[in-house]
Amino acid sequence: MTNNLISTTFLFILSSIIFLAKSQPFSTSLPRSTLRPKRENVTRLHFFFHDVVGGPNATAVRVAAAPITNTSPTGFGAVVIMDNLLTEGSNPNSKRVGRAQGMYASADMTNMSFMMVNNYVFDDERFNGSTLSVLGRNPVTSPAVRELPVVGGTGVFRFASGYAEARTFFVNETNGDAIVEYNVYVLH
Repeated sequence: MTNNLISTTFLFILSSIIFLAKSQPFSTSLPRSTLRPKRENVTRLHFFFHDVVGGPNATAVRVAAAPITNTSPTGFGAVVIMDNLLTEGSNPNSKRVGRAQGMYASADMTNMSFMMVNNYVFDDERFNGSTLSVLGRNPVTSPAVRELPVVGGTGVFRFASGYAEARTFFVNETNGDAIVEYNVYVLH
């Protein structure tokens, strides 16, 4: 009798736990006003990205390579991790607005093109602590303006979407250092 009572109690508790666990829905629709502001802002940011790949103060460092990277005309397979300076002007000594932290990889065997995964981490007054995330293909030798998608953000840029236009401003042909001008249009 005691065994039967213990078994029945155990089954009742187990059934209750399973029922309660299953009663939680996988997803729930929330009113738009719960997370989104009543109106969204569109912000244009203009800054310069300083990619320093050579010398003792490099901010972009190759961390991996494929067996064919060094013989490939595009450096296919190279993976670079970066923590690049973002400034208001093209001169690296101009006002700092943040850092571009992330990676880029040579992902095209026939054209010089990088797959970019960046977080723009802003430390300028209005956007201090906010970030924008960019993920996309960047054909770096293209003379045209390149467009990369903004896929998210934090802080002021929570729920961000938009695009970044990149234009090579300067390249040091000797060591590969580059300055890239960015215009970023973000809905947040």
